[in-house]
Amino acid sequence: METRIAGFDWDEGNRAKCEKRGLTAAEIEAFFARAPRVAPDLKHSTSEDRFIAIGRTTTGRPIFVAFALRATSRGSLIRPVSARYMHRKEITKYEKAIPNEGSAAEN
Repeated sequence: METRIAGFDWDEGNRAKCEKRGLTAAEIEAFFARAPRVAPDLKHSTSEDRFIAIGRTTTGRPIFVAFALRATSRGSLIRPVSARYMHRKEITKYEKAIPNEGSAAEN
């Protein structure tokens, strides 16, 4: 993704939805600093462009984040829509696709 990211767009709605699945805003922000794999989320891009990101938390746990980008005068803001830990099948697929990432640390 070749977009200048200026920060994150959090409100009570998206923060609560992400925390409901066990991830804090700080963990998600740190996740994006680690350069996750990003792809368009064509299935959910009806009213705005959405993306999915997969990668690991700073503790090595694989996660999945759905997000949108919001344009501002300072650059784009990442607006997490949903975030969760990956399921076992997803982890296996992720590790096959990105073998140099090492094995998953399932906590």
